[in-house]
Order: sequence, then C-alpha cells, then structure tokens
Amino acid sequence: MSFLRNRTVLGVICIALSLFICFAVTPLFNSGISKKTDIVRVARDIKAGEQITRDMVKTVEVGSYNLPDNVVRSLDAALGKYAAADMAPGDYILNTKLTDSPAAENAYLYNLTGEKQAMSVTIKSFSNGLSGKLISGDIVSVIAPDYRKMGATVIPPELKYVEVIGVTTSSGYDTDTGQGLKKEDEKQLPATVTLLVSPEQSTILAGLEADGKLHLSLVYRGSKENAAKFIEAQDKALKALYPAPAGDATKENTGAAPPTDKSSPESEGE
Repeated sequence: MSFLRNRTVLGVICIALSLFICFAVTPLFNSGISKKTDIVRVARDIKAGEQITRDMVKTVEVGSYNLPDNVVRSLDAALGKYAAADMAPGDYILNTKLTDSPAAENAYLYNLTGEKQAMSVTIKSFSNGLSGKLISGDIVSVIAPDYRKMGATVIPPELKYVEVIGVTTSSGYDTDTGQGLKKEDEKQLPATVTLLVSPEQSTILAGLEADGKLHLSLVYRGSKENAAKFIEAQDKALKALYPAPAGDATKENTGAAPPTDKSSPESEGE
C-alpha cells in the first residue's frame, strides 16, 4: 500500500473518482429525479364524508422522485369513493384518505331509496327532544300543541310512529355516532333530530317546524325487527289516510298479523 503515500497517485485516484461521479452517478441520479408521472390532486375543498366527483379532482404530471407509495395515480381509483378526511386544493390524494363507504355520521343519508325522505326538525328546548337522550333507531311520536290552530294538543295520525335516523348538535356533528366529535362539542345538546318520513309526513312536519311547536316522545327503543313493526303500522295508517288514486296503484294484501308482543304498537294501551 506504499503507492497510496504517493501524492501523485492519490491525486489521480481522486480525479478518477470525481469524473466517475460527474459522468456516471450524477446523470443516473438526475434522470431518476426528472422522471415524470401522473397523479391525482385535489382541485377544490373536499370535506370528510363527501363523495369524490370529477370536478373535485384533476390529474397532473409531477416528478416521481420521493412521491408517497400510496399516492393515487388514476382518476378511476378516486372517483366514486368517499373522503375519509378534509382535503384542500393542491393536496395529493392518498388511498388512506379514501374509503368505499360514507362516513358514519352521515351514512344514513346514503341509504335513502326515494320512497321516504330525511327531514330534520329543530329541538327548541331541552325537554322537546327527550332531554337529549334520543338516538338513531328510536321510534318517536310527534306531539303538536295547538294543532292547526284548533287549540288542541294532539299526535297527528300521520306522525304516530316515526323513525329517528340522526341526532345532531348545532355544530353539525351527530351525537350518537361520535364520529368527528370534537372536545368542545361533547357537552353540546342536540339541536336537530332527523326523521325518516314520507312526503305526506314531511308536509305536516314542515308546518309544525314553521310554527315552532312540536315535541318528540319516545315510543320504542330496541331491536330493528320490533321497530319495523311500528313503521309498518304507520305506513298502513298513511295508506288509509292517503289512498292511491284508482288504477294508479295495485292493492296490497299482506296478510301480516299485527304485532302481539308488549313492544308492539297495538299493545301500548294494555
């Protein structure tokens, strides 16, 4: 190794290494940095729970060096998915920020079939909404004071059994799912209750909401099977109150026996 003590030899070796780095390693490194690829980027604000549509995202060409492995590279992989987190314009879309199903706090809005509607009513006082204890799946009756300006407090036959599908604070978070709930929201009382109603029911609810006079009373909380019996009884009552025009609908003969257990609508007075 005595030749390494020769300054001339060391100089030649250093020069050779420098040339190798400049003309071999550096070009390879630069080519890797300059390589381009297409990715999907956010075009406008997207809130958690929103479904990704074409106007929300765009494809852009960027350098591929140091990109996250989970960045979404094609529109097809993003469109139709749901945002799992808030995203701002310019953000890369990562597959960890996408989900195949809507966020829990508004999932019920994606289960509507067109036959019924989701409608929210305001809880104007603590007692009007069962002291903040209502949850999704509850069956409630809507009590209308001074109904239709007639001086009587009644439960309209159209609103005897109605299903609760959401309970929401004034800041917009659903209290019974806990999803997206911030610490400052934990002590907030429900501001609205969202009900699953028919068009006829929604018309009556809109009038009660405008008058600012309605109370909700809990009828049933329990299994989905028993809750469905109450809704079935209400649907039958609506068909009797609002019969379909002759020739516009086929008559149904379900033959279903009325609920007989103590949690059924017919057994309330027993």
